[in-house]
Amino acid sequence: MAAATASEPAPFCVKAAAPRPQHGHNLALPAGRVREAAAFAAGAVAAALVLLSSASLLAPAPAPADPTIVVSLPSPAASPAAGAAVGAGPRTFYDDPALSYSVSVSGGRRQRHRVTGWDAKRAAWLRSRGLRPGSAAVAGRVVMVSGSQPEPCAGAGGDHALLRFLKNKLDYCRLHGIELVYNTALLEPSMVAYWAKVPAVRAAMLAHPEAEWVWWVDADAVFTDMDFALPLRDRYSGHNLVVYGWEREVYGGEEGEGRRPSWVGLNAGVFLIRNCQWSLDLMDAWARMGPASPEYAAWGRTLRDELEGKPDAESDDQSALVYLLARHPERERWRNRTLLESGYYFQGYWAEIVGRLDGVAARYEAVERGGAGAGLRRRHAEREHPRYAAARNAAVKGAVPGPDGGGQKGWRRPFVTHFTGCQPCGGRPNRAYTRRRCDEGIRRALAFADDQVLRAYGFRHDAPLSDSVSPLPFDYPAARG
Repeated sequence: MAAATASEPAPFCVKAAAPRPQHGHNLALPAGRVREAAAFAAGAVAAALVLLSSASLLAPAPAPADPTIVVSLPSPAASPAAGAAVGAGPRTFYDDPALSYSVSVSGGRRQRHRVTGWDAKRAAWLRSRGLRPGSAAVAGRVVMVSGSQPEPCAGAGGDHALLRFLKNKLDYCRLHGIELVYNTALLEPSMVAYWAKVPAVRAAMLAHPEAEWVWWVDADAVFTDMDFALPLRDRYSGHNLVVYGWEREVYGGEEGEGRRPSWVGLNAGVFLIRNCQWSLDLMDAWARMGPASPEYAAWGRTLRDELEGKPDAESDDQSALVYLLARHPERERWRNRTLLESGYYFQGYWAEIVGRLDGVAARYEAVERGGAGAGLRRRHAEREHPRYAAARNAAVKGAVPGPDGGGQKGWRRPFVTHFTGCQPCGGRPNRAYTRRRCDEGIRRALAFADDQVLRAYGFRHDAPLSDSVSPLPFDYPAARG
């Protein structure tokens, strides 16, 4: 099996050698981890919802992860080509007829689709548009990619559920100045179901050279903390890939233990990837294990034999990523730039979250009812959300136990709640859950998130499972109404 080609020198792609980080507060508790492993196995099927297209829904001018800094692209008037005819200006990588947005897999003409020299090409494009590679205006810019299948949902109410999931992502992106690319078509016809994300993310990198990061989020993932911002500068500056997982289960324990990697040692339903040559090479290596590759069947057998607990000989995206990090000939290259994030709910298992949301909300309200919360209760415009979010996070840090972004310990808001296994579009949840349990969990999580958004408009839901809303009293939540 062909190995990926080494990437070129990069002006802003992380390349310096560094040991894998060790977190002192791994929140994956043994009991919870067992539950998540079962859910992740179901998630390999649940991801069949997520099929993709190329339509864009763009949010307003972006804000950074750090709310004290304003990050935005210059207006078109600031571009060197301002005032010139469309198509004028310096030539860039877009003018190369050999450029292809399609994935590169081994065999036949597809191998010619590989992009090389991307870091230099992207840097030249940025400079031609008045941007400096590595500057704050570039380093904090994120494009989120998500999507759903091109045809209507088979399950009753599935399309409405997808609409509400989309609304939740639009809300989060608007509040944090992130652009959202939502897709409903297959960019590589053979790469269906959970594999559809790979060509979509790769195409988004080429279509958005202004973005430092591309953030894939499954259709059935809900943002349940509208205040939390990705710790790009503080936590991820030394990495090219961030994915929810556990080092011991992906890398097989300490040297010499002989433990095989677990196929559910990570969840590929949400991941953050830097826009650089390393990442394009990883996406190509990942795609070569998928259904567009002539080696697809062979990879399925390899994954079954190499990964602990793999129940079949199908090459799925999640198992393939575990293999790339743990067993691939270039595994050191991939793992040295990858962070398996378990320090907070980068994506949390819904079944252990939704029943606790009422308690989480009550604790946040208790903080704001105190004297120190008077400033937080003041009404404000939605565009001031980053400042109030930062102040609220500071206020709850000592008063509400748990890490920023939530976790299995404590009562902080979970950042992302992922409904792995519920399959609302297909209408047939994993046998471990009833449809009613999934439906009520989804409604509860969406209402919990929506209350955080509606507050700027002066409303909230009447109850956790109610679609009706009521006006908020002045000085909420101190006042009772």
